[in-house]
Amino acid sequence: MRQYLLLPLLLLTTPALAQQSPEKVAADVLAKTPVIDGHNDLAEQVRDLYGNDWSKIDLRGLSPDALAKVHSDIPSIRAGKLGGQFWSVYVDAKLPPLEGMKAVLEQIDGIDQMAARYPDTFKLVTNTRDFEAAMKAGKVASMKGMEGGGAIANSPAVLRQFYNLGVRYMTLTHNSTIDWADSCCDAPKSDGLSPQGVALIKEMNRIGMIVDLSHTSEATMNDALDATAAPVLFTHSNAKAIDQHPRNVSDAVLARMKQNGGVVMVTFVPGFLSQAVRDFDIKQEGAEAELKMRYTGDPAGAKAAIDQWRNANPRPRASIKDVADMIDHIVRQAGIDHVGIGGDFGGVSILPDGLGNVSTYPALFTELARRGYSKTDLAKIAQGNVLRVMRANEAVAAKLQGGK
Repeated sequence: MRQYLLLPLLLLTTPALAQQSPEKVAADVLAKTPVIDGHNDLAEQVRDLYGNDWSKIDLRGLSPDALAKVHSDIPSIRAGKLGGQFWSVYVDAKLPPLEGMKAVLEQIDGIDQMAARYPDTFKLVTNTRDFEAAMKAGKVASMKGMEGGGAIANSPAVLRQFYNLGVRYMTLTHNSTIDWADSCCDAPKSDGLSPQGVALIKEMNRIGMIVDLSHTSEATMNDALDATAAPVLFTHSNAKAIDQHPRNVSDAVLARMKQNGGVVMVTFVPGFLSQAVRDFDIKQEGAEAELKMRYTGDPAGAKAAIDQWRNANPRPRASIKDVADMIDHIVRQAGIDHVGIGGDFGGVSILPDGLGNVSTYPALFTELARRGYSKTDLAKIAQGNVLRVMRANEAVAAKLQGGK
């Protein structure tokens, strides 16, 4: 009898059974809980490169050159185990209000075109229940997220109409301060949110639109956390303790975000990942400005001098390990329930080594498994945490609308 009791224990402690490879751990997790990414700029790229004419681009398989620009096609999406995507519709806050609204509406139309052209791959959804059902059916659950609150032209009515068109988060600012919210990367106007900004946060809560705090100033982050009744997202941001870019999130705000129940979706932009890259970008910007001044009136001479400087000063590279380091830091500061993935594919020209397009999510999850993250942890990072925020925002909206 004792031999039979020992047999299960022996089987459990057999090395081949007790420990899977990091690659196998990542593959198992992503097969069951594919990635939900918080931010992809494919719609902007198609609008800029192809005049918003989706017949000019075939997502069933792009050339290497085209994929290097937009970072997403259906084969790479499938290889990357992408289960859900917030497709960004971006507006430059420097555009006049009507031009900004036009830019956003054209990108919303582009996402609608994409879903209509490839119904076997993409499913447009507007709530968490349908989002999960689409993933279960093997589709890429697709929601819209608006990057830049300037597009609402200070109007709650326009905000509500964007919601009616399927927009389920709004990034309050991009890199320019707007009338009611200060940006990370511009002079402040309201020391965070203006009273109108606070009112707009409350209206977003009421209708069920998630507050996205990427690109905002720290004062705006804090004011929004004060005002919101629902968990927030940072759909494509990193930790300021590792990279001092003003786009990133301080440890103090990470602590507040944890109390709020929100999620920071770590982004792959090298300048937001690596302080070495950030420092180089500052150095390069200063050198190029000086050379342009020195060669005023001689654009050919300026170009030659800038090329020479770049050849003599190679740009440092970020890597998958930098992304994993960011996730490690956010987990240490805020906990495993408050981190996700927001790659910003399509929104940048340079990506970290090993993360060149959407096919590469498994490589990142393999690195995290190698660092000791459990399958439960990885499933939270892949989709569980952001789904919780989505459900919470819907529950808050239902309560504020009296259950309607």
